[in-house]
Amino acid sequence: MPISVLSVASEVFPLIKTGGLADVVGALPGALAAEDVAVTTLVPGYPTVTEALREGREVHAFADLFGGPARLVAGSAHGLSLIVVDAPHLFARSGNPYIGPDGRDWQDNALRFAALSRAAAEIGLGRGGVPQPDIVHAHDWQAGLAPAYLTYDGWRRPATVMTVHNLAFQGQFEATLLPRLGLPPHSFGMEGVEYYGAVGYLKAGLQLADRITTVSPTYAQEIRGRDAGMGLDGLLRARSAHLSGIINGVDTAIWDPASDSFLPAPFSAKQLKGRAAAKAALQERFGLATDPNALLFGVVSRLSWQKGLDLLLEAIPTLIAAGGQLVLLGAGEPALERGYRNAAAAHPGRIGCVIGYDEPLAHLIQGGAEALIVPSRFEPCGLTQLYALRYGAIPVVSSVGGLADTVIDANEMAVAAGVGTGVRFQPTSTLALEGAIQRTAGLYADPAVWKRLRRNAMATDVSWSIPARRYAALYRDLLQERGP
Repeated sequence: MPISVLSVASEVFPLIKTGGLADVVGALPGALAAEDVAVTTLVPGYPTVTEALREGREVHAFADLFGGPARLVAGSAHGLSLIVVDAPHLFARSGNPYIGPDGRDWQDNALRFAALSRAAAEIGLGRGGVPQPDIVHAHDWQAGLAPAYLTYDGWRRPATVMTVHNLAFQGQFEATLLPRLGLPPHSFGMEGVEYYGAVGYLKAGLQLADRITTVSPTYAQEIRGRDAGMGLDGLLRARSAHLSGIINGVDTAIWDPASDSFLPAPFSAKQLKGRAAAKAALQERFGLATDPNALLFGVVSRLSWQKGLDLLLEAIPTLIAAGGQLVLLGAGEPALERGYRNAAAAHPGRIGCVIGYDEPLAHLIQGGAEALIVPSRFEPCGLTQLYALRYGAIPVVSSVGGLADTVIDANEMAVAAGVGTGVRFQPTSTLALEGAIQRTAGLYADPAVWKRLRRNAMATDVSWSIPARRYAALYRDLLQERGP
């Protein structure tokens, strides 16, 4: 019998996406199917989700789910087995799933995502109109109360796994919400959902789930320390025996330069000719000088302090002096958006930026850039560097979290041994980034070295096959430990 898993998440690609969480939640079920694991994904009923659901059937109804009637609707879309929390009073809102038109968090986010976790608990306890799953796998703070509801309901519950995709987002809300959330008074303590006098959604999941995973081994180590632990390091150290890191993969059917419809021409590690067409198209799209020999750097990122994009702004004179060009796609902090617009205006033909997100353009940057810069101050896993490896855009990354786990630094010894796949730098500072840019320019100046580096990068297995085996092994070990 396959292991049955209910995956609980606030977004899933291609139905709703704001970041890498959606990509992971959307790709993992297909990869786990090969490991005899059957995944059903529980997701909120945003308009894009309910519109895509095929032949949905109601399996459970709530007379009142945090302020209004709701139902669970089972069906499929884009090859995913889904259960949708159809609660219009909570989720029938267009646009960003977390933020309103005014740019601020929806005021009822605490109830919206408590509803997602409450629905997960009903299914997990066999009361959701579908067979009880073996495991409930919660993703990030929006699903963090699922292990809490399952723990405090007093029924025989399934095994639980909590995955942290980014510890910086924790979901903390006022303690006065506890009765409305339907949690018992004794849950509000250090061994429960209490976190610095508030209700901590992520903290609840980390405290009460049977297993904790995060999305790279190095990040799993980092978050046990004070700097990266963000107030949760003590709890994570206490639960270190139940904490592991499993690196993310990417959907290699969607991210495949040999068949990517967003590229002007296909290419592969064995036949790279099509990359030149992507580079020319990229330079044209961003208004850069069309120069096939230019060292073209790319960035696809949220513009935030976490992502270190302020450091890259400071390093632009070094990039220009090294003969580089830069294209950037992203949005985020207004000061950084202004900074990159100003940089593009100050260096016409050398720097271009598009503020926002554009999926086809993201593919073109991966396919046309010579190198991709990811200067994050912390990075749980990162997907953009995995796409870069797949497309032969040499990653230039800070040596943190999943970036350290996925990129082999092309230092002198690695180049001599022929094993490098990118350029890593530490500490995460402007000076170190400038050194990495200069080192990248030196590697690029030797065509034979650069060609080998690119072939190594493109030969890296960034698929879900290895991570899926590790998740499946974790599930099996957990079920064996719990017994019948």
